[in-house]
Amino acid sequence: MPVEVVSFLFSKENIRKSLEIQIIFQCAPFLKGLKAACMMNLELQYWRDLETVFGGTDMEYMLLSENKERCLVFLYRRNVLSSYLRKDEVRNFLEIYGYVCQNLETALRRLSKRIRYYACQKKGFPHEIGVFLNYPIEDVRAFIEKGGKGEIMRGYWKVYHNPRQAQLTFMSYDKARVSAVNEFLAGRTIREIVGIGQ
Repeated sequence: MPVEVVSFLFSKENIRKSLEIQIIFQCAPFLKGLKAACMMNLELQYWRDLETVFGGTDMEYMLLSENKERCLVFLYRRNVLSSYLRKDEVRNFLEIYGYVCQNLETALRRLSKRIRYYACQKKGFPHEIGVFLNYPIEDVRAFIEKGGKGEIMRGYWKVYHNPRQAQLTFMSYDKARVSAVNEFLAGRTIREIVGIGQ
């Protein structure tokens, strides 16, 4: 994406537009239906505006943690994420970390609790969050086992297995971002961008 376009987008003074731009850049694959969930680190002042942006869509959000200035927000599609978390491979992996995946709210509360604990203690970040974000389980597992080192490729996540598939996924995510940005520049709202992507 040309640097001029990025500079233009992030030069906006309007808080609502700034929030929408951040959502589009960080969550385009989610907005376009390629992922069940995404996560954003927002200025705390933006938290209150999320309802205005996402009201009337099938997207929900949850505050995972916050401090005086910033908050970590998890955005998701309830039905898609619930189905994903109930898959045997996903459920078995997350049970190792104390998750009960038959109930989405219980799993998300556990994730939030683990992230808040990390924020307070500054140790033991719950890297299993990668599974909630649709990263391949084998890559999440390898990331945890190798302490985040030794990847064979990196992009939207660190890749340890199947780089060809990861590359194709990264390309589809990039395409979603370009599409979402172009639609936004053409005057479409996030609700319209989401509708176009489904």
